[in-house]
Amino acid sequence: MSYRLGVDVGGTFTDLLLINEDTGATHTAKVPSTPEDSSIGVLNGIARICEESGIDPTAIHRVMHGTTVATNAVLTGRGATVGLVTTAGYEDTLQVARSYCPGGLGGWVSFIKKPLLAPLELTMGAYERIGADCSIVTPLDEQRLREDLKALHARGGIQALTICFINAYINGEHERRARDIASEIFGATPVSISSEVVPEMQEYERTETTVVNSYVRPEVATYVRNLQAALEERMGGDTQLAILRSDGGLASARAAEESPVNLLMSGPAGGVAGAIYFCSRAGFDNILTFDMGGTSTDVALIQNSKARVRRETIVGDVRVRAPSVDVRTVGAGGGSIAFVPELTKALRVGPESAGAVPGPACYMKGGTEPTVCDANVVLGYLPSDVQLGGKMQINREASEAAVQKVADGMNIPLMEAAEGIVRIVNESMFGALRLVSVEQGYDPRDFALVGFGGAGPLHANALGILTNAWPVIIPPGPGVLCAYGDATTQVQDEAARTYLMMASELTNEKLLADLQELQARAGESLVADGIAADTHEVTFQADLRYVGQAFQITVDFTEAELRDKGVALLTDAFDAEHEQLFTFKLGDGHEILMIRALAKARSAAIAELQTGAAGNTLEQCRIHESRFYYEGNWHDCSIYDRGKLHEGLVVPGPAIVSEMDSTTVILPGYDARVDAVGNLLINPVA
Repeated sequence: MSYRLGVDVGGTFTDLLLINEDTGATHTAKVPSTPEDSSIGVLNGIARICEESGIDPTAIHRVMHGTTVATNAVLTGRGATVGLVTTAGYEDTLQVARSYCPGGLGGWVSFIKKPLLAPLELTMGAYERIGADCSIVTPLDEQRLREDLKALHARGGIQALTICFINAYINGEHERRARDIASEIFGATPVSISSEVVPEMQEYERTETTVVNSYVRPEVATYVRNLQAALEERMGGDTQLAILRSDGGLASARAAEESPVNLLMSGPAGGVAGAIYFCSRAGFDNILTFDMGGTSTDVALIQNSKARVRRETIVGDVRVRAPSVDVRTVGAGGGSIAFVPELTKALRVGPESAGAVPGPACYMKGGTEPTVCDANVVLGYLPSDVQLGGKMQINREASEAAVQKVADGMNIPLMEAAEGIVRIVNESMFGALRLVSVEQGYDPRDFALVGFGGAGPLHANALGILTNAWPVIIPPGPGVLCAYGDATTQVQDEAARTYLMMASELTNEKLLADLQELQARAGESLVADGIAADTHEVTFQADLRYVGQAFQITVDFTEAELRDKGVALLTDAFDAEHEQLFTFKLGDGHEILMIRALAKARSAAIAELQTGAAGNTLEQCRIHESRFYYEGNWHDCSIYDRGKLHEGLVVPGPAIVSEMDSTTVILPGYDARVDAVGNLLINPVA
């Protein structure tokens, strides 16, 4: 038997999913995250899942991992000390940036710029110049560069070095030579060059992205190496570790160490990949996803079973040129703390979270503040006799005591306060869903809504009412769906080049030849990781805009489509997307800014997951009777064991469906049907 393991590290829990590649059988586990060192939580989870499943760790050959190590390094400012080498005269590139202050009209008054990730005192200029036409205007002064680098090294403390020369995106010769010289002087200190990290025009974005790559590189490299060593010790030397990229693909451990800037949105991408995996098999290609965990909620829009990918990643106030799934995040999670400000007496929820420590009051780990999770316990949506993670008891009295603080602060009954907390957090998530749908020209009613994460299924039915997106889909194992996405996606890499060519002047033959050159470059990384070229799946992208525009739209296509329709394929797709977003199109004046090739490793198929026992009646799936509070009234409900539900069964609301990693609430006037894939499909009763 061969197994693969998906691991997702969240702010509150670390989720694990173990898949038997031959039978599709799965085992799941949730353990508390360890913010001080996330690898501890990962190893604790591996120990638990192997113990509970009775599976020998040496039978696990592949570990796919979504991580927040790079993200946390940026958010907390605990990255490496970075030195920066620019073209002489461009030393202030990061300081000047885009001369933009976030905020309203008075933003410049209150905006306090954070320290540069590569401080000016550790920045130096190299005497060289590449022209915009790729020619060498001024040769690299190697002797002077060597002397300046020695002086920079003598300052001490530099943990990573970045080299970013003007126009290096079109000719990286000087950067490569400068790296060779820097390696002689700085020894084992990692060196990142912009022509390899992000070969795209616009010097600020290119510099910032390459600096961020250096900033997180030592910490990510240490984490990956230590985790790889620990896995090999427990599972054997042939264990393959892969890290989830921000764009939903996997990077090998080696690629993750070299280009960690591609991991900044690693965590949220796993849930999107898992949702696509289950929903596409059930025939739902257009979906809205919301992943509600303990700390935050991530939402995304999926069209034709493909996630929308942005060509930039934003973490805090850092914006880098790295592809990421278009996920929007709000501070609304199960651990979000509710409070009543003394001045306004108006109930607020989040963004502060109780997190893993001390956690919601109901977990009895030291938390005393009222959270969304506690409100769900008080309302009966999360029955106190249901265990989270198979191990954690829920204390209803502690939740009532915590939520009573809100009730007293507003001078209202306890149940009204609890329902108010849930309604406010639902509205917050609804606002995020509007960002990825209505504000981008899409009607939520044309999509199904997928709820997952540890807390998502508790709120999914209510979010369906707000968005009017039906059915509401709860995939199997919703609380560990991010781990499922990690375990079922593919290793990938990409190669890109700046193009700057009018579509009207471009022949089909030239575009195809340039794309095939990029295809070879994109596959080099996969081949270096032992993935044969004949197993690569290759797709292409082009960034287009109308001449004079300051932004672009990315178009995806395949070689077969390009051969069939030619360059018109790109311009027609761009026009259609532009009209979708902005209600108009011009039809001519198309400029192609970038082209890129994406190479994916064709992964071994996994047997389909089998759920439930076909002979069970609904009565046999019932655990016991309970009740919950909804719209000002108590409703009697049944609690069902999801592990016993099978295709064809319909669960009428009001009801609660319980499983190891999450709890699904079905409200009065709705029912949930189990489909062939194992999804729960919630719809209004006709």
